[in-house]
Amino acid sequence: MAVNKHQQKSEATRRKLLEAALRIFARDGFEAARLEDIAKESGHTRGAFYANFDTKEDLFLALLEQQATERLEQLRRLLEKNDNMAARLETLRSFYLARAKDRQKILLTLEFKLFALRHPHVRARLVGAHRRIRASLNYDELKKLLPFGPGSNNEIDKLLFEVVLVGLVLEHAYDPKRISAQQMTKTLGRAFDWLIPAAHVAER
Repeated sequence: MAVNKHQQKSEATRRKLLEAALRIFARDGFEAARLEDIAKESGHTRGAFYANFDTKEDLFLALLEQQATERLEQLRRLLEKNDNMAARLETLRSFYLARAKDRQKILLTLEFKLFALRHPHVRARLVGAHRRIRASLNYDELKKLLPFGPGSNNEIDKLLFEVVLVGLVLEHAYDPKRISAQQMTKTLGRAFDWLIPAAHVAER
């Protein structure tokens, strides 16, 4: 179906707001970020903001969904370049370790969750929205490329990967003398090898 000029303009405005939001959130932090600054950074007005999003939280969730979708698509393309399971598993491992370089985005997500904990009246809504985002992501495509054994690659497994990654990135950002970037990467690799041992991968 063809996209008319109005739809194209609306999509362009939304995209600029998301790009501006990432810059402002990274600069000021989630809670301190102001809608006025995000709108100005995008080259639009508050009216344009409210035409696309109801609240700053909705904007952050849209940004989260956009980045998660792009990340999964990037991983899918990388995995499809390999025709054997060992190479795909190594690709997945490298991709996981490289995520630690996105420190800014990881810490912003952590900050958002802390915001939700400090504001119980919105926490349930934000958690529900976050669950819907996770449910909408097409993990089935990855399962086809990386068929894990029974009991693996479930929601708890994915949570463990995320917890280890976020925890190490936070500790390195807080005290790099305690854990250097090299130590962080090495530890992430050890965690990956523990969470997905070769025995859990079944050749098709």
